[in-house]
Amino acid sequence: MDGEDGISLSDARERDASDPLSDLRERFSIPDGELYMDGNSLGLLSDDAEAALDRAVEQWRDLGIRGWTDADPDWFTYGERLGERLAPLVGADSEEVVVANSTTVNIHALVGTFYDPERGEKIVVDSLDFPTDHYAIRGQLRSHGVNPDDALRVVESRDGRTIRTEDVLDAIDGDVGMVFLPSVLYRSGQLFDIEAITKAAHDAGALAGFDLAHSVGVIPHDLSDIGVDFAVWCHYKYLNAGPGAIAGLYVNERHFGTTPALAGWWGNDKETQFDMALTYDPAHSAGAFQVGTIPILSSAPLDGALDIVEDAGGVGPLREKSLELTDYLIELVDERLPGCEVGTPRDHDARGGHVAVEHDEAYRISLALKERGVIVDYRVPNVVRIAPSPAYIGFEDVYRTVEHLREILDGEEYEEFERRGAGVT
Repeated sequence: MDGEDGISLSDARERDASDPLSDLRERFSIPDGELYMDGNSLGLLSDDAEAALDRAVEQWRDLGIRGWTDADPDWFTYGERLGERLAPLVGADSEEVVVANSTTVNIHALVGTFYDPERGEKIVVDSLDFPTDHYAIRGQLRSHGVNPDDALRVVESRDGRTIRTEDVLDAIDGDVGMVFLPSVLYRSGQLFDIEAITKAAHDAGALAGFDLAHSVGVIPHDLSDIGVDFAVWCHYKYLNAGPGAIAGLYVNERHFGTTPALAGWWGNDKETQFDMALTYDPAHSAGAFQVGTIPILSSAPLDGALDIVEDAGGVGPLREKSLELTDYLIELVDERLPGCEVGTPRDHDARGGHVAVEHDEAYRISLALKERGVIVDYRVPNVVRIAPSPAYIGFEDVYRTVEHLREILDGEEYEEFERRGAGVT
C-alpha cells in the first residue's frame, strides 16, 4: 500500500512516467483488467502484428497465387527477408539467419546435420533443459545409430535451479563433438555464458549450438562475433509474433554449403528452385535449412512485431528496461514476501527476462493469481514464473503483481484451490 516504509506505488508511477519506452504499451492489446506477466510463454498481440497479418490476408484475397511474386513484400523470399530483419537482434550477418519451421523441427534439422560421431560421440546438454530439446537430440542420436544414454553427457545442477559455467566447461573434452544448451533456463531464468561455452567447445574441436527461445527479443546476442555454430529460437515469447508463430534459426557462414539432414524444397537455391530437378541444390545461406513452404499467415505477424523492436531502438533498450523491471520485482519480493524465495540469479550477466518466485504452494498460488487477473505460469516443483515483458509492462504493473501475491499469501487464499494433480502444468 502506498505510504508504507520502503517502495511505494507513487515511486512506481514516477518510474513509468520517465520510461522512454512507455509509449510502446499503447500499441498492444492488453486484456481488460489483467496484469499480463506471462510474456515469456506467449507475448501479447500488437497493432503492428495484427496489421501485418491483415495485410497478408488482403494480399491472399486480392492476388491469390500471384502473392508469391507480386505481394509487397513478396512471399517467395519472405523467410529470407525476415531473417535479414532479425539478424541484428542476434548479432549475425543477414544471410546467416532465416525464419523457418518450428523450434523443435529446427533442432532436429541442425543437430541432425552437424552431429558427427567422428568429431566426437558425446553431446553436452544440461539437466534443467526444456524437454523438447532432449527429445529432438535423442531422436537424432538414434537416427545416427547411437544410443542416447551413452552419447548424452548431461551437466547436472548443484542446486536444482542453475547450471554452473565451470561444470559445463569441465564436461567438454576430446570426446565431445557438440554442445547444445539453452541461452536461458526456462524455469529459473539463468542466463548462460555463451561466449565462454563456445570457446571451450571450439578449443575441444566441438561445435556449439544454442536454443535462444527465452532470450531472443529481450537479450542482445553476438552470435557471429562469438563464433557460435548454430542456434534456434521461437518468436512468440518476447517478440510477440503470435501463438505457433514460425521459428528462426542461425547458421554461421563457415557452414554454408553443408547439405541439411532434413532437406526440403524450400531450402533449395532460389535461382534453381523451380527447375524441379530431383537433385537437391541447397541455398548457400541459412536459407538451406528451410524445409517446407513458408506459412505466410503464421509469419506475417512477426513482420509487424519487428517494427516495435526497431522503434524501441533495438534489443539494447528493451534489455535495459527488462533488467530494471526484474531488479524492481526482486527487490519487492525480498521486501514484501518473506515466505518466498527468488530462484533467479541476481547478477545481470546471469539473468534472463523473467523471475522465478519460489514457494511450496506455487501451483495453487498461480491459480489464485489468475483468479485475480494476474496472468503468470507455474513450473514444477515450486516456481511461479513472472515475466515483466518490457514492451508493454511497467513498474506499476510489477508493484501491483507483488501486492496481489502478498494478499494471497497473507490471507492464504491459495487454500481455496485444489492441489496439483497428474498432468497439470
